[in-house]
Amino acid sequence: MVSPLLTTTFKQEQQPLLFGIFLSIYLVTLLGNIVIILAIVSDPHLHTPMCFFLANFSLPDLWLASTTVPRMLVNIQAHRKTILWFIGLDVFLLPARAYDLLVAICHPLHYTLVMAPRCCTLLLVMSLILTQSYSLTHTILLAQLSFCIDGIIPYFFCELLPLLKLSCSNIYVNQCVLIYWGGALIISILLLIIISYVRIMAVIGRVPTASGKWKVFSTCSSHLSAVCLFYVSAIGVYFLPSSADSASKDRIAAVTYALVTPMLNPFIYSLRNKDMKNALGRLLSERAP
Repeated sequence: MVSPLLTTTFKQEQQPLLFGIFLSIYLVTLLGNIVIILAIVSDPHLHTPMCFFLANFSLPDLWLASTTVPRMLVNIQAHRKTILWFIGLDVFLLPARAYDLLVAICHPLHYTLVMAPRCCTLLLVMSLILTQSYSLTHTILLAQLSFCIDGIIPYFFCELLPLLKLSCSNIYVNQCVLIYWGGALIISILLLIIISYVRIMAVIGRVPTASGKWKVFSTCSSHLSAVCLFYVSAIGVYFLPSSADSASKDRIAAVTYALVTPMLNPFIYSLRNKDMKNALGRLLSERAP
């Protein structure tokens, strides 16, 4: 989405610091996700359903960061206020990854049969369709609104909810779609993830040794970390009541799910995955002079 109305509340003396922070976040995000993708593509041992989803986590994270951060950096330097916004695939790929874990832990003998390339591709295509449908609906509804006055959005991005508050049109339909459709999606996805983990925990409970339990649970820890980081911050921005006092907290939550999460995801998955760490080591050793 594009908003020509966006102005920000950055103070002049804060802009160099913000520029440095956002540039550092972007470079780390770029490097981390590119390395993850290269490692998965170049190493035959990582041509698995799990790594297929990891690579497809990294791609939308790259798109999200490349859509928002460079524009933010240009705006800070040129003092312009137009911001582009991209909604990533993460919200729909996280439950797909939960299903992958469910099959791997609960039905290991059938894993390669169930998580065949056709199934992985179908889950990815469904995620793309749902993402684009949700984004397109909001874009079409937003195009019907009128903005009679300039206003201030105290966010780092062109967030949909505060943008709607600047409209002098009736935004009831927009709010209903955002709250009820968005809420239904979040609840449905979280339920799917919770159901998957209930079944996974039941399997972990039957493992006879503590070391065995921990080994199985550690397989899920990176996914759980990503789920908590992304959904908690996103829910905080879009579905919890906001007030003037919570404006700064909302901005922090927005930066967390839009910038910090894409930056941390490569570290979360690579540091907790032995095969990924080995592949990264081989990749870096091959690239070393």
